[in-house]
Amino acid sequence: MRLFVEGRTNWKTKLQAQVSVHDKVIWFHAASLGEYEQAVPVIDALKQTHPDYKIAVSFFSPSGYEVKKKDSKLDIATYLPLDTQKNAREFLDILKPEVAFFIKYEIWPNLMEVLSNRRIKSYLISGLFRPEQLYFRPMGKFMTEALSRFDHLFVQNEESLNLLKKHGFDQASISGDTRYDRVTAQLGMDNQLSFMEYFTASGELTVVFGSTWPEDLSIALDAINKAPEGIRIVIAPHQINATQIQKLKKNIRKNLICYSEMQSQDLQDYEVLIVDTIGLLTKIYSYANIAYVGGGMGSSGLHNILEPAAFGVPILIGKHYEKFPEAKMLRRLGGVFSVASKNEFDEVFNKLITDQTLREKSGQICGHFVNSEAGATQKIMSTISF
Repeated sequence: MRLFVEGRTNWKTKLQAQVSVHDKVIWFHAASLGEYEQAVPVIDALKQTHPDYKIAVSFFSPSGYEVKKKDSKLDIATYLPLDTQKNAREFLDILKPEVAFFIKYEIWPNLMEVLSNRRIKSYLISGLFRPEQLYFRPMGKFMTEALSRFDHLFVQNEESLNLLKKHGFDQASISGDTRYDRVTAQLGMDNQLSFMEYFTASGELTVVFGSTWPEDLSIALDAINKAPEGIRIVIAPHQINATQIQKLKKNIRKNLICYSEMQSQDLQDYEVLIVDTIGLLTKIYSYANIAYVGGGMGSSGLHNILEPAAFGVPILIGKHYEKFPEAKMLRRLGGVFSVASKNEFDEVFNKLITDQTLREKSGQICGHFVNSEAGATQKIMSTISF
């Protein structure tokens, strides 16, 4: 909350310092880090086709802004001020974008009204809609109106498109999810991490627990402690909280080390590595034989399963995944395994450790699925104009 408030203090002055009167600006708005990653493929494509434009990205959440404010892809990075008519007018007076892109769920009524009044084109990328959302309910007229102001709505799936059409939104099409393009591109990058090379060198299998919350680890700790020799385990909590890290260290009965403690240590002496930093998880997944992706055991929401899936890794998740189409599809196909309890986790975890055929088959399903779903960026780029 402190960063949320402080980040918006003097936002006009901070934004003015990044924009000059002659700049031509393409603006993206993302709620947080995950939505920013969905924007990246389109950002990269527009940098190729419009090299003389500046790329501006605004964030609602500190978890996005604080991580990406110095990203080399961005010419302008800012917090989005709270959605009032006055803030919307002043924000656009300073930024003066020629086009605006919003990611997934980020739809702000006052901002959309001012954009529309100024005839600035706006697009929604990777939209995902469900009948219970406010747009489709009687009390949500103000949100329905905001949605109608977009020049085009690029949605992830047929269910979203049909729902929009049913409610009179004709400016929509299925592009798919740009995250598939993002994670597919990751395969062509340098994913090597020297500390992971050392840590996994003497192990038989590597299991990565990514973006975990305490609720996730509560069902996994027993299996972690009982894991056979030769299993290397990486735990990357979603929140780097010193108290939670200490609690986790006390509950693990294996030889462990934290990323922050690695200097001058021989990583091959350890069985568990706790990654108490951010920005490394995607590359860490490239070393995994099995992955558990957190968020599905609590109320925070399932985190990104496409990152390990792109590397052909079989995936375990918690019980809450209904709002995530990729998780539902991969579970049906057999690449993802959902568990609802400690006993279920133990059973699936042990199967994946001991059954190489199952492990490899499930991983192949994940990799093939991600590859088959790529292509959203191309569809978006062929439709937009400004």
